[in-house]
Amino acid sequence: MDRSTVRVLTLNCWNLSEPIAERIALIRAGIESLQPDLIGLQEIIVRADGLDEGALILDGLGYQRIFGPAFHWTDAGTAQPTDPGAHAFGNLIASRWPLRHHEVQALPGSETHEYRCALGALVDAPFGSIPFVTTHLNWKFHHGNIRERQVVALAEFTNRLAKGAGFQPILVGDMNAEPDSNEIRFLAGLAALEGRSTYFQDAWRVAGDGPGFTWDNRNRFAAIMFEPNRRIDYIFVGLANMHARGRIDAVRLVLDEPQGDVFPSDHFGLLADIRI
Repeated sequence: MDRSTVRVLTLNCWNLSEPIAERIALIRAGIESLQPDLIGLQEIIVRADGLDEGALILDGLGYQRIFGPAFHWTDAGTAQPTDPGAHAFGNLIASRWPLRHHEVQALPGSETHEYRCALGALVDAPFGSIPFVTTHLNWKFHHGNIRERQVVALAEFTNRLAKGAGFQPILVGDMNAEPDSNEIRFLAGLAALEGRSTYFQDAWRVAGDGPGFTWDNRNRFAAIMFEPNRRIDYIFVGLANMHARGRIDAVRLVLDEPQGDVFPSDHFGLLADIRI
């Protein structure tokens, strides 16, 4: 692998939806083949009985990992933001390098009972400290106003984490919003929200080829929802410097092919190589 880049993977893992054993095997095989340095996973489940989806995916592959719960729920099905003794749903960061610091940031929108968070970490890479954030925003089509509030909070959280770091911030995840939405235009520096603006490189906008659909009806797990094809999963990177540090060298869809009729998830993954 080219050591002039850091390789980043993001994937929504579709919680424990069946066929879970076959899907996890495909995700593990994909990670072993792609050899990402940093991974952001969404819809990860940690159950009170000890089942840890992150462990099933990553144990033995050489990564440090942290889990950030967005919400907990009981056996009765009651969801709530915090309950350490209950089952948990959230995001995961995995890294080849030490994770020096991490924190979970709750995002706006709890009134929808669709509790969301961002998980951030400082990664001690050999070439500098990398601020790395993964998230999963509200999914409903009519929740654009909620996602607008979420991305404002997300940008503030990511930029705060990045202060004094040695590398551009990297923000990944399932944004549940298309490239021309206000939410994504805000993150890409193309629109202001709440009187604020920011800028991250949208890796696919910079270096992608084709529509880049990560929710695609050729995936039978997505097709059952009768939703249109969309690009809703992203890798964002802070502005590259004059020496090309932080430049998006390549980006592509991954984990987008089935074994038989089983896809790794209902989303496709996204992989980017970022110049160091």
